[in-house]
Amino acid sequence: MHKKTILVVDDSEEIRDALSEYLGRSGFEVLTAADGDEMWQHFHRREPHLIVLDIMLPGDDGLTLCREIRTRSHVPILMLTAVCDEVDRVAGLEIGADDYMTKTFSPRELLARIKALLRRSQFNRSAATGRQIQFLHWTFDTVKRQLIHHNGEITQLSGADFSLLSLLLQHPNQPLSRDDIARFVWGRDADPLERGIDVQMSRLRKHLQDDDRSIIITVRNKGYMLAVDARGE
Repeated sequence: MHKKTILVVDDSEEIRDALSEYLGRSGFEVLTAADGDEMWQHFHRREPHLIVLDIMLPGDDGLTLCREIRTRSHVPILMLTAVCDEVDRVAGLEIGADDYMTKTFSPRELLARIKALLRRSQFNRSAATGRQIQFLHWTFDTVKRQLIHHNGEITQLSGADFSLLSLLLQHPNQPLSRDDIARFVWGRDADPLERGIDVQMSRLRKHLQDDDRSIIITVRNKGYMLAVDARGE
């Protein structure tokens, strides 16, 4: 069985060395980069299975790099952010990051997040068996990870967007709690104070052109619900 490859991108040599040692002992092959140039060198040689990406980097910052990665790959991205910088965490999710942690993380918690994202990534690949799902004026192509409007407009979905829409379409007209959603998308319960689920829902609503929130509705004291019928092909 081949080892999964994790690419750690951080300008702190201490963090790179610590994560390389810890993740290596946990069974991963670890590549490290101090900036975007080194990251792309590794990426072009062999795409990793997951990227741990610091936001504060010399040259192109992590948000810029995340946005560029998403134009060419569905690889899971876990962002590292400053302790209290919620703006950066939200921005990262909005441009396609899959999860985030603050720089006060414990290696054990980071490892748990990485494993959860890799499991979800594997699930997404195995779930893509040629099925297309029709709802409203949309077709959801699970192989190409595309949301196709009846007018021909195509939206490519990131890992988190793909997982979230898959979950909602599996449970149409059924309220899902924030913890239900977080466990499926991130592999963990939602922190009551974090905005990640709300940001992911907002992002998916934009993809669905759901300006009046009539497709994905907020159910008071329960969570969110996809208020449509869906059928597979």
